Amino acid sequence: MRSIIFLGAPGSGKGTHAKRVSEKYSIPHISTGDILRENISRGSELGKLAKSYIDKGELVPDKVVIDIVRDRLQRADCREGYILDGFPRTVAQAQALDSFADINTVINLAVDDNVILHRITGRRSCACGETYHTDFIGDATTCAKCGGELYIRKDDNAQTVSNRLSVYYSQTAPLIDYYAKQGKLVEIDGAAGIDNVFGSITSALED
Repeated sequence: MRSIIFLGAPGSGKGTHAKRVSEKYSIPHISTGDILRENISRGSELGKLAKSYIDKGELVPDKVVIDIVRDRLQRADCREGYILDGFPRTVAQAQALDSFADINTVINLAVDDNVILHRITGRRSCACGETYHTDFIGDATTCAKCGGELYIRKDDNAQTVSNRLSVYYSQTAPLIDYYAKQGKLVEIDGAAGIDNVFGSITSALED
């Protein structure tokens, strides 16, 4: 059984590589945001509880998020393993996770802040769902797929990215030491190019 956590700052490539690992090993990629939305859309009791906080503009409490993750890991598709992306976000969440899950490997994608700022602030999005980067499209302002106008998402501006990094370092980065002490942490250079990074991840998982 492969039970894997992906750690890394916003823009480090967690989602991209978690999806590729999920496809390679045929295990579910579990994103906290996705399972929160799923529970809300199907009207589960946990989903209703989470929605009650979101509707008031409040953060969903740790206990609710932990219960939603615990419920998800009990499904049949997790028997052969799973990938957690976006959970745990704090040491308190990690300690709770230890009580109901046995994590094998924690992949930390290490990327310099300046690289992250460049990656995120250079993103351009289209209403059709396509995303681009100025490194590849230059000054283009229209979507190659649908012709729609490209825009910068509000959370992709430099100030927002800096704020998100600050939150990451204060709340989530302590997990690196937490899992290193358990002997489960694997540090990967997340700026080495997408195929090189994926190769390093799979080598670590198969070592």
